[in-house]
Amino acid sequence: MAFEISPLTPLFGAEIEGLDLGRPLDGETVREIRQAWLDHLVLVFHGQKLDDEQLLAFAGQFGPIGGSKRYPTTMVISNVIEDGKPIGVLGNGEAAWHVDLSFQEKPPMWTVLHGQEVPPKGGDTWFTDMYAAYDTLPGDLKGAADRHGCKHDGTYNSAGELRGGYEDVSDVTEAPGATHSLVCRHPEIGRSFLYLGRRRNAYVEGLDVEESETLLDRLWSHACGREDAIYRHKWRAGDVVMWDNQGTMHRRDSFDDAHRRVMIRTTVQSAAPITA
Repeated sequence: MAFEISPLTPLFGAEIEGLDLGRPLDGETVREIRQAWLDHLVLVFHGQKLDDEQLLAFAGQFGPIGGSKRYPTTMVISNVIEDGKPIGVLGNGEAAWHVDLSFQEKPPMWTVLHGQEVPPKGGDTWFTDMYAAYDTLPGDLKGAADRHGCKHDGTYNSAGELRGGYEDVSDVTEAPGATHSLVCRHPEIGRSFLYLGRRRNAYVEGLDVEESETLLDRLWSHACGREDAIYRHKWRAGDVVMWDNQGTMHRRDSFDDAHRRVMIRTTVQSAAPITA
């Protein structure tokens, strides 16, 4: 199946044209999309009309579907209220920079997000390249990152909401969540990336809290402060965006709650876990 790849920024991100993701893809097309994913980190497909089964069928061609205990296959991200209850999570507020499900021992390698309904303004998703973040670290920061692991807090989501079943903690050293190396290597392409996850309640193990906070503040400032390493996606209804969930971070802008936003997310596991 012929399709075109157009870069979105000089550093990363690409738009794919010419494919209907609701139809089965042949093996060669799947391999080419996968390679484009590895090459560009973030892929954008416009004009897709997928139900949940079609979205899962598409994503499942790239690896086993994996999520959380609460959302094992798909998750609705929405501000819509029906019959007095939210149909999804995260509402309409800003979502801070994060990696999906990084508090798990084996976070998903890729995320696929389908924008079914989008507001006319706001709700943009921003991505930052964490391979470039690592490559451009000053020598002292790179050395510190290479030596340490970081605990990824599981108590709060990216909108700052306490997750169900968790209690707030005042001591970051006691926050629940998996520990991952601050520098990890992609199992397929072999490149190293800075792996930060979420800032809230993060803790660099082996350091006292003040040292941990100082190091993390410097790493986060570097990772999220480079305009050349950021892509801002302005959603259109029908967009499918798929991204390297470990080698990038993302965040979301707030939007007017008077407008509906309905997104369906699924995640894909890697054949191998992330490694230092």
